[in-house]
Order: sequence, then C-alpha cells, then structure tokens
Amino acid sequence: MTERSTAIPPPDFDPYWDAVDEELDRFPAAPELEPNPRRSTDFATSYDVRLTSIGPYRIFGFLSVPHGPEPFPALLLTPRYGSVNVPPHFDDRQRYVVLTLMHRGQRLAHRPFAAAYPGLLTHGIEDPATYVYRGIVADCLRGAEFLRSLPEVDGDRIGLAGDDLAIATAARRPLFAALHVLTAVLLFHRLMDARTRTAAYPIEEVNDLLRADPDQEAAVTRTVAYLDPIHHAPRVRARTLLPVGDQGALDGPERLQPLAAAFGGEVDTYAVTHEGGTDHDRIDAWMARQLGAEPRPRVWRTD
Repeated sequence: MTERSTAIPPPDFDPYWDAVDEELDRFPAAPELEPNPRRSTDFATSYDVRLTSIGPYRIFGFLSVPHGPEPFPALLLTPRYGSVNVPPHFDDRQRYVVLTLMHRGQRLAHRPFAAAYPGLLTHGIEDPATYVYRGIVADCLRGAEFLRSLPEVDGDRIGLAGDDLAIATAARRPLFAALHVLTAVLLFHRLMDARTRTAAYPIEEVNDLLRADPDQEAAVTRTVAYLDPIHHAPRVRARTLLPVGDQGALDGPERLQPLAAAFGGEVDTYAVTHEGGTDHDRIDAWMARQLGAEPRPRVWRTD
C-alpha cells in the first residue's frame, strides 16, 4: 500500500474546519463529573461526564479511571453510528483511562436534539454549514481535549479508536500516539461510490434521499467531501492500524489502499480473519504495544 492518493479536498477544506476550532474556543468545556457507583469496580472508578461543545450543546461520556499509580495510558472511543453507545469494556478499564463519547443526538446527549435512525447521516446534508456532522466532529474534538486535560492521563500514551470520526479527531488534535481505525464501519470514505455498491444502512440513507430528490446529488457530494477521511489523513501523525477486509468489500484492500497511503504517520495493516476472538486479540495487542500496556486476550489458550 504505497501509491499516494490523488483525491482533492474542497478548496475551503481547511477554513471550514478552522472555523469549527474557533467556535469551540468560544465555549468553555465546563466539565461536570458525577461518580457512578453502579459502574465502578474494585479496579476502576466510573464517572458520568458532561461537556459543552459548539452550539452550545451539552454532550455526554462514560469515563473510567483505573486505581493505582498515576499517570495511566488513555483511550478515547469515538461514537459509533447508532442511538446508543455502551460503557468501556472491563479489559480496557483495567489498563487505561477510557472515555466513551456520546455525540449530540445520541442517547444521554439527546436533549434538545434527538437523532433519528435512520436519518442522522443525511440530517442537514444539503449544505456543509448545516450538516449535523460538523457539530459531531466538534463533539469528538471536545472529548479529546477533555481526556488530555485529566491529571491521571499520561499525555505521551493516548490512543484512539473509531471510524471516520476518529480519523478527523486525530487530524485536528495531534495528541494521540496510536489510532485504530474501524475500517468495516467507515461511512465517509468514498461515500458517493460506496452508495452504489451497497443497499445496507446507514449508507442507504443517502440513496433514500437522492431517490426522493435527485437534484441534491451535487450538493450532497460537496458536503460529504469535508468528512472524507482521505482528506483528514495527511494531518494524522499517530501510528495507525488499518484492518483490511476481503477483496471487493467496502473495507477491502483495493479501496483502503489510497487511504492508507494518505496518512501522515506510520501505518500498519492487518488482514482480518473474520474470527472474532483472533481479530480482537491481535488488535488489542497492537494498541497495548503502542501505549505500553499489557495485552488482554479474550481467547485464552489452555495448552
């Protein structure tokens, strides 16, 4: 995977995202941390976290801080596509300060805006200025800033895992040592091509919109270009892991090659086996190596 991408970002790509940073600067994060005894354990304390993002809008997060000598490596988990995100896994909570974010519209961050599923992917998509993902990326940036600010966190050992949101976050906040991209759930990588290759949701939301209003195709194409990870990747300096799926799949090698080549930092690829335990253990061990932590395999050998 060495050929460089020829994809061209929108001409105002940098000013567009710089304006998001400027807007974030106008709103203090105003963090509120409430201990959550129900999710706390003998090895970590859990908190419910609320932060202010652009809008202003209050977002939510699950925070877990291990017990023991500080500082700890840390892990930011950007939101999945869907209404609900779950607290961090116990394996991660024993090794890292972990923050799982809920962006605007998701459960626990759904007031005053409750996102529709399906529907969020195309909410305001006709104009980059009104597209909901402009605010969602800002929510992730705010979460990254908050995690880095915690005194329990070792600033040289912060990891990040997620989809397109994780790539944009790593690009706009160069504080991460490692980035694991969930390539199987990327939404914006070559989205206007991907929509012709699948009828699966959430990508099918774009097809639904354009069947109803074909005249919107040029506007939609313009808007999603601001989110395409291939335009954010050159600014990413974290060591990056890209799991690679099967030939012909949306996360297959031929589709991921240009993205892999676009990253500004080192990139490792991993051929997915589709054996859940095997894939988890290898990816977990990769992140643990980058952050100086112990791997936590979920497939234990008995021989």
